[in-house]
Amino acid sequence: MTQQVISSPFLRPFFLKTPVSVASSRRQRRHTLPASEFRNLTPQDAISVFEIEREAFVSVSGECPLTLEEVLNFLEHCPELSLGWFEEGQLVAFIIGSGWDKERLAQEAMTKHVPDSATVHIHVLSVHRHCRQQGKGSILLWRYLQYLRCLPRLRRALLVCEEFLVPFYLKAGFKEKGPSAISIGALVFIEMEYLLGGLAFARRNSGC
Repeated sequence: MTQQVISSPFLRPFFLKTPVSVASSRRQRRHTLPASEFRNLTPQDAISVFEIEREAFVSVSGECPLTLEEVLNFLEHCPELSLGWFEEGQLVAFIIGSGWDKERLAQEAMTKHVPDSATVHIHVLSVHRHCRQQGKGSILLWRYLQYLRCLPRLRRALLVCEEFLVPFYLKAGFKEKGPSAISIGALVFIEMEYLLGGLAFARRNSGC
């Protein structure tokens, strides 16, 4: 399968301010690796993705949203619906999504990708344990949602989360749709929706 290449201003490398004491030790590598980069994930990133996901979720809930096989499947079939944040070439945070074609998410949405659909199902957002409590999850989610606006067919994003995460997604602009039909083990979820509105304005002002 030919990998889809997405051109978007939200995937361009950018540079974060680095303390002087750290900058000198990294100076030799900056000519080859951007300090911080956002890009679509590939199957080659699957192991790093799964290691971050497993550490983040198993320690809290005992369950992973995606198995390694499911991560590989989505990164092979819809890499354009993923986004990874890399610092000095190392994955520090990621989002994986897939296409969906119904009004509400169903259990089958956990493992299924529907091509050419108007809805993206966000399966997982995870941050490396050494990079948490730094606002990276919020930054990555914002960039991902702006990036989705550049994909012409998409009209909304759906996800499910535990109740304690509802305020995080409300702050990001999601709306609560109510209890979800999806469950993982003993866990139950709330379904959230984000409308990718204002597409023409967003593209005109973002370089899409």
